[in-house]
Amino acid sequence: MEDATILIVDDELRMRKLIKDFLSKEGCKTIEAQNGEEAIEIFQDNKNKIDLVLLDVMMPKIDGWTVLREIRKNSKVPVIMLTARGEEQDELFGFELGVDEYISKPFSPKILVARIEAILKRIKGDKKEIKNYGGILINDAGRTVSVDGKQIELSLREYELLKYLVDNEKVALSRDKILNNVWNYDYYGDSRTIDSHIKKIRHKLGKKGKFIETIRGIGYKFDTSR
Repeated sequence: MEDATILIVDDELRMRKLIKDFLSKEGCKTIEAQNGEEAIEIFQDNKNKIDLVLLDVMMPKIDGWTVLREIRKNSKVPVIMLTARGEEQDELFGFELGVDEYISKPFSPKILVARIEAILKRIKGDKKEIKNYGGILINDAGRTVSVDGKQIELSLREYELLKYLVDNEKVALSRDKILNNVWNYDYYGDSRTIDSHIKKIRHKLGKKGKFIETIRGIGYKFDTSR
């Protein structure tokens, strides 16, 4: 986590300072934006060195959802949404747009730092082997996925979900088990978010999407023999 560059986007100066102080203690570099317009401009100028974005939803001028859409046009950098809202539909909406984590205010800064650290560790990875799953090539080191030689774009959460499925090939996985292992913390939302992610992954895999089998009343299974 040391030397990672984090873009903090929040219209509250107090909140930006609080997060910055905690991240600085961990050796992180931070860049700040106080509204959506500024966030988009700063990200475009620094996207090659930003490792993660902390993005508030409710901001003046341009809200966080609009900023996220702009970021996702040409980047799969991990994004954690910060919001005062706690509605389930907001979480589902965020995941549809490519959010990697969703944290409701108020939150513990220590927990936030821990989640950031977990995401950055998963991105870097410690494996260099490229594995082939029926024409789906997964590179752990680069966190990339290719289908029949063509790289596809997956959000961090989509990648982790696909990786969990392929690592447990031919094993029927319940939605609860997937939540516990992929989301990696106590998740209080609806398991429908898994269905939403699976739908997007299947679409991106094209014909290979058939390898992800729906197990009625249980969850999902990855099987290249289908």
